[in-house]
This record gives sequence, C-alpha cells and structure tokens, in this order.
Amino acid sequence: MLGVVINGGDAAEPGTALLIAAAPVGKGRLIDASSVLPTLAAVPPSALTGTPAATVIELADPLDPQTVLTRIRAAATAEGPLSLYLAGQLQLDRKQRLLHLALARTTPTTMRYTALPWHWLAGELAIRRPGSTTVVVDLVADPEAWQHLGEAGLALGHGIRLFGRITPASPRRGAAAPAYLKACAEIWRSGARPDLATLHEQAAARAGGEESLLLAVGAVPPLGAPGGQALAAGMALPVAASAAQSTAPVGVPAAVAAGSSDPHPAILAAAQAGRHSEAAAAAAAWEQQELRIHGPGSVQAIHWLEVRADLARLAQDPALSCELWMSAAAARLTRRQAPDDPDVEGAVDRAHHQWEQIRDLPRARALAPVLVRLRRDVPGRQRGALQVLQRRLESLHAGRP
Repeated sequence: MLGVVINGGDAAEPGTALLIAAAPVGKGRLIDASSVLPTLAAVPPSALTGTPAATVIELADPLDPQTVLTRIRAAATAEGPLSLYLAGQLQLDRKQRLLHLALARTTPTTMRYTALPWHWLAGELAIRRPGSTTVVVDLVADPEAWQHLGEAGLALGHGIRLFGRITPASPRRGAAAPAYLKACAEIWRSGARPDLATLHEQAAARAGGEESLLLAVGAVPPLGAPGGQALAAGMALPVAASAAQSTAPVGVPAAVAAGSSDPHPAILAAAQAGRHSEAAAAAAAWEQQELRIHGPGSVQAIHWLEVRADLARLAQDPALSCELWMSAAAARLTRRQAPDDPDVEGAVDRAHHQWEQIRDLPRARALAPVLVRLRRDVPGRQRGALQVLQRRLESLHAGRP
C-alpha cells in the first residue's frame, strides 16, 4: 500500500482528490486497478478537483478496510470540494447480499473481513454538504455483483455526483484495464477541462465496452451517450429527473422512493429483501434532507441516524450499527436530554449490544473508548452494564474474543 499526498495551488479553500486503486492479489484480480495511478498522478491537481488549489491523496492496493475507511473519513471532513476516484472491483457478499470493494487480501470466503462494504462509503459521504462531493468510478463487477447491480443499482445518497463505468468480469480476458479513468486522465492532460457530464461522455466513448453500465448521477446523461446500459433499475436518479417525480430526497433509489409519503415501509422492505445498500442509501438521503430543513442535532435528523443504525444491524454490520447508535446517543445528550431519558438509554443500550456482537477484535477495541465514556454518563437500567463492558474490553486486550 502506498499513500502519497500532493499539494498544488494556493486558494483559500482547496479541493481534495482521493485516488483509490484496489484489487485482490493473485488469480482473484479482475482489474489492474493500480495501473491508473501514474496516469492520474500526471494530471494537474486542479483538474482532479476543479479548484485552483488542491490536495491529492493516493491509496494503492490497500490491505485493510479500516485503513481505507480512515482515509475516506478524513477526506470527508474536508471543507472544500471532494473528488473521489475509485478503480477496483465489486464483489457481492452472498450471505448478506451486500456489495463490497475488494482489497488486496480479499477472497470470496474472507470478503466480510477483508473488503470495504459499499454502504460504509455511502455512510461516510452522507455527512457532506450536498453538491460538494463527486465520485468517479472505474469498476469491474464479478458475476453475482453484476446481477445485483442490475436489480438494485449502485447508490451513494443525496447530493453526491456519481459518474463512471462498471463492466462485467470476463475470465477469458484476464485482468481488465481501468480504461475509463485513463481516458479521463488523457483528456485532462491534453489541456481540456470539460464539465463532468461532457468528460463522462468523452471518456466512455474512448473506453468502449458495449456491456458497460454507465453512471451519470447528479446530471442528466447526455443524449446519444455511447454504448452501454442505461441507469439500472433502482439506482439513484439524476437530479433533474428525480426532483420532478417524487417528494423523496434526490438520490433515493426509485424502488424506495415510490410511495415516499412514509418512506419507512419501503426502506424496511428493501432491507428485509437483502437490498441493504439501497436501504442504507435511502435512509442517508432522508437524513440529509432533515439536516438541511431542521439542522444538525434536530430530533428529525437524529431519527434517521437511528434508522441507519438499525439498518446496519439488519445488514449484520454490528460495528457500523454500534458507531451510529453511539452518534445518536451523543447527539441526544448534546440536545441536553437527560442521561436517564429513555431515548438516550435506548441508544446507548443498543450501541453496547451491537458492540458485543463485533468479532473484528481491532474494530471492537477501537470503538470501546467512546462506548465506555457513554456508559459512564449513561449507566442505563441494567445493573453492572459498565463492569460487563470493561471485563470484555480486558478480554479483547488479552486477545480473547
């Protein structure tokens, strides 16, 4: 894994570009993802972000999903525009029916522990100001992931521009090249600076691929775009289309947006049907709408944070569920709700319960300090809960699950 930071320009609010190239080592590799990094690195940083000043961060063949999550989380906190360029391969967890970005050590049997869940990426980007985030992808999908994309699409949430290309894996051709992102880099290196929709059209035409799934979320796809499928059913809709069709927030997948006067039943149905990424993206979009209307820390926004926490539980992602429940508890305490308020106690109890389910020991240890602080402030109705938490933490430090 290689991390490189490049600075360029001197504007007051620089943009940030995060370049991630990830794929398994060995015969499981479907795309030579890292081959695009030298090409992108030769592009002026300002072209990658669309700002006069820019910070560029590279992550090549990362081993650990927590490392990738940390980089994404740090980039997501940047004040200026964020552009995420992602080359890699998508795989589907057969048990949970969740899309993952495969990393260097990912295999079909270890995917849940060695790959980055797509809904983690959606969750981190959901905190950003609408319109300030652009994601450009060049991905290859394994057969099961490709089928899932056709059914549920690929969503990130409200206010996030998503452009790029996804191609199905072809074992006969070996590892594919990230031709779409390389075409973007070639266009920029020629001195041209087209808008994103035009860049997408030109890069897709150069990259080719009749079976490709072309993504253009956040702008109406150009008429007469080159070969490739239309946006998959259930995928986040372009801004201009979705605004006219539904009262749901922009970015809610179409299947969830239907009947959106009360979105909860449709979101729960998606989760229960195994479409966890779709459900999580819809909940994140509703949360962002409440944040815009009612502000951070509002009961409306906290409600959707708690919905996201419960969806993570349904997706069997206890670490994410724990983290979101802790955030909800902290938000309620910040609102000056009392530590013995049932909603506060419930959030901490659920965070504690989810933490107990985490089998990734480093992740459990990382979340423990915040949970211990919350438990001290909110002891709850169950006597000895803090002591139970501390005993398990001692076991984790001793290397016992």
